[in-house]
Amino acid sequence: MLELKNVSFEVSDEADEKEILKDINLVIEDNQFVVITGPNGGGKSTLARVIAGIEKPTCGQILLDGEDITKLDVTGRAKKGISYAFQQPVRFKGVTVLDLIRLAVGEKISVAGACEYLSEVGLCAKDYINREVNASLSGGELKRIEIATVLARCTKMSVFDEPEAGIDLWSFGNLIKVFEKMHDSIHGSIMIISHQERILNIADKIVVIAKGQVTAQGKKDEILPELLGNTGGAASCKLYQNS
Repeated sequence: MLELKNVSFEVSDEADEKEILKDINLVIEDNQFVVITGPNGGGKSTLARVIAGIEKPTCGQILLDGEDITKLDVTGRAKKGISYAFQQPVRFKGVTVLDLIRLAVGEKISVAGACEYLSEVGLCAKDYINREVNASLSGGELKRIEIATVLARCTKMSVFDEPEAGIDLWSFGNLIKVFEKMHDSIHGSIMIISHQERILNIADKIVVIAKGQVTAQGKKDEILPELLGNTGGAASCKLYQNS
């Protein structure tokens, strides 16, 4: 279980300090599929980076299975069982796709074993397994390879920042199936930052973040109808406002 207690995050510029996250309280249960949504600039991606350890909260606590991991960096969090997939995947010149998957698994698995993870995300393994993770790959290809590495890690908590970015419509349909299968087979928690209705529709829990605060959270059946504006749009706007 992942728990955030009164988590805030500020950044400083020459003029003043800007609060990006404000007193976030959030619980993600074991084997729970959570989608974080809300308006652009509301703090969603910052929240994902704070959970992954890329950013450190200004105040508050982050607990994983009851252990305080607030001060751990991204490497420490990864060792504890948190995976993170960037909105814009990182390129690694000189590192092959096979190398990357073996790093994710943590052992020198066979080529056939690595290829299975690529097949899961809809890539023809023989076309990709020995390619470098560099500029020759498109954004969509990189995104799917990164998702394959998260699958390979099989961690307690997997965080995806807008995984649909750069993915074509055909691949997006398969991406939904990947997340559904991942949820059924890995038995770890999944947190996805997304605006996409099809991703929201497979969530156990939806959390709405606007202006750095949680403005609504609950089961999909409770939150999604209002979020999609089934009452004429007023409720949708209300969810995006601070209470």
